[in-house]
Amino acid sequence: MEKMQAFMERFFVPFAAKINSQRHVAAVRDAFTLSFPLTMAGSMVLLINYVFLDPTGFVASLLHLGDLIPNLADYQAVLSSVINGTTNILAILIAFLVAYQLAQEMQGDQVLCGITALAAYFILYPAARNFADKSGSGLMTTYFGAQGLFVALFVGLFVAELLTRLGNNKKLVIKMPEQVPPAVSQSFNLLLPIMIVLAVTGVLNFIFNNITSDGIQVLIYNMIQAPLTSLGSSMGTIIVFVVVQQFLWVLGIHGPNTLNALRSVIFTEQQNMNLAYVAAHGTAWGAPYPINWGSINDAFGNTGGSGATLGLIIATFIVGKKNKAQYQICKMSLAPGLFNINEPIIFGLPLVMNPMYIVPFILSPVVCNIIGWFCVCVIKIIPPVAYSVAWTTPGFLIPFLGSGANNIMALVIGFVCVGVSTLIYLPFVIASTKAALKAEGAENA
Repeated sequence: MEKMQAFMERFFVPFAAKINSQRHVAAVRDAFTLSFPLTMAGSMVLLINYVFLDPTGFVASLLHLGDLIPNLADYQAVLSSVINGTTNILAILIAFLVAYQLAQEMQGDQVLCGITALAAYFILYPAARNFADKSGSGLMTTYFGAQGLFVALFVGLFVAELLTRLGNNKKLVIKMPEQVPPAVSQSFNLLLPIMIVLAVTGVLNFIFNNITSDGIQVLIYNMIQAPLTSLGSSMGTIIVFVVVQQFLWVLGIHGPNTLNALRSVIFTEQQNMNLAYVAAHGTAWGAPYPINWGSINDAFGNTGGSGATLGLIIATFIVGKKNKAQYQICKMSLAPGLFNINEPIIFGLPLVMNPMYIVPFILSPVVCNIIGWFCVCVIKIIPPVAYSVAWTTPGFLIPFLGSGANNIMALVIGFVCVGVSTLIYLPFVIASTKAALKAEGAENA
């Protein structure tokens, strides 16, 4: 442990500090930090809706709330719309905030860069489609949320960089008389640069639409999925999916959502066959497909959400209290994290574009998956996780409940995975804390 810490302090911390000071990385990081309150609010609503108000949710099932409260599921509709104004429009928020923050770094006009980025994002958005009943047309909302983050990041950085540079060109500035209000004058100062940025975006959209009729969003989505289509269902496949999923998160792309369609094609049949087996035999022992996404990753590698981030929260509580910002975010993320909702820590810490935590964020679920596979398929001390378990069930309970809730070793292994992920995150939390304290010292000097 000490050697690893020394290695990280010597090589990784300086590298991470250099990367974090780069203006584009800083803009992305700060944009996600600014979006954190909305992300947190949306996650808390999600927590209430699916843990307490969904009759199949963990707490509702445990307390039999569905029997005590008639039509319990109907109450989900009261808060469901809140998600539409928070996490479901995250890409739109990020497009604005990235441009806003980068403009601040480059001493440009923050607000005009932000709203121009919004305009550019929708110029590049898939065109409106006609309704089936021919009553009108509308935009699909698929890429408003996390699935549109990669393009949103690109648009925010591109617009702020280009608009700020063009705005510094005096030949493109329209000078207004002194008696004109400052806000109006500033708008006219950037009128020509904004026109140029939007025109360039229009050209890019035309190019992408000639490559694919659905534009850049679908092009990127398909480019990510295409190399994965030939993968089969095996432990190697699961590890590949985990690594790709986690790496997409690091880039700001919602990994689980991006890979969901392909993952469903590969693993759904195995999961259904397992359910049919336990329905016929009353036990998960002998289930025909012990290795599939739900039985391995969802059961062992997803404690706290993608990246097994409950381990990061616990590690921060143990050794990261001096890093006050991270400690406070982890405190706020604990409650949703217990139920595998970790958008607050992914976007609030953030883990997106954060070089300090790339390694443990990818490594933790991989190691936990291997532990689960070893216990189920090699030494066979626990039955396969063949029963369907609500995704908001605390991760350390899923192996126990999903294998039939009658094998104490499954419960033990669930907690072992939490402990292992905590150990993996520990040295990185220590290094991050030292880097934060060093940065604070430099600022106060």
